[in-house]
Amino acid sequence: METMSDAALKAARKTIRTLRLVLTHARARTLKIRLYTPEVVALPLEAKAKVEQLRAIADPTADLAAPMKGPFEAERAKLPGGFAAAIKLAKLSGLLPAVVAARIPKAAKSLAGVEAKAIADYEQSAARTLKIVTRARVPLEGAEKTELVAFRSADGGPEHYAIVIAAPPRSEAVLTRLHSECFTGDLLGSLKCDCGPQLRGAIDAIAKNGGGVLLYLAQEGRGIGLINKLRAYQLQDQGFDTLEANERLGFEADERLYGVAAKMLKLLGYDTVRLMTNNPDKVSALARYGVTVAERVPHTFPTNAHNENYIATKARAGHLF
Repeated sequence: METMSDAALKAARKTIRTLRLVLTHARARTLKIRLYTPEVVALPLEAKAKVEQLRAIADPTADLAAPMKGPFEAERAKLPGGFAAAIKLAKLSGLLPAVVAARIPKAAKSLAGVEAKAIADYEQSAARTLKIVTRARVPLEGAEKTELVAFRSADGGPEHYAIVIAAPPRSEAVLTRLHSECFTGDLLGSLKCDCGPQLRGAIDAIAKNGGGVLLYLAQEGRGIGLINKLRAYQLQDQGFDTLEANERLGFEADERLYGVAAKMLKLLGYDTVRLMTNNPDKVSALARYGVTVAERVPHTFPTNAHNENYIATKARAGHLF
């Protein structure tokens, strides 16, 4: 939906008579749409609907400018599996989770495309085909004995990195931090989150411990991507907390994929960790993928006037502070 033009919508209407706007349950709840179908909802498109109108439905940052939307009536009949797969593909692409979709006539099945099952299996495939691409010694301030290890899956998707400090032994539970990349916090020093202090604090703590691993995962904004994170920030400025903003955008509270993190640890030779985290979901996620968490190590830092509400929201969501 996000990348669609009026010309593309017009061309689609010429080929396929009935088009639908597909939204996630999270976005549908925001718009007060009743949920009749699992995973996603589908709204029939009006014959003269323009892309700008559809974007106003899909994009919550337009809610103040275009508040008069609906009422909407979602379809009640069973939807094709491809509709939910298309939403997942949009999420994986870093786009708003809203798509224009249709049942494809049998005569058009020869069109180039991707199977819904391949999209559904993406997380498993990304983890299964993950490989170490290269590694190099990169001395860091406060952790000079550091090696940077680069990982990539067979599909050429996002690259993930391991910061291995002081070659910790594989026979012991390794001190480990899972850190999702944060352009605003890690690089720019944003005060809206605690990511920068968490990153630098983890490297410092691992070095003082005598060694460990920090996984730097390409999962900006808890997996929604930088552009969508900036949209969430815009919603936060309107008074919504970080979880409410994600839901209004159509995302779940956490869209991160942890199978890749577990595979990275295993490729490095570690299957038991002491996990630096305040998030119990990370503990259960690693366990689900076969990594033993021998201990949860708290990882907290002082708040500031800009991120205290963000930290309080994480506490309400179950983070342990």
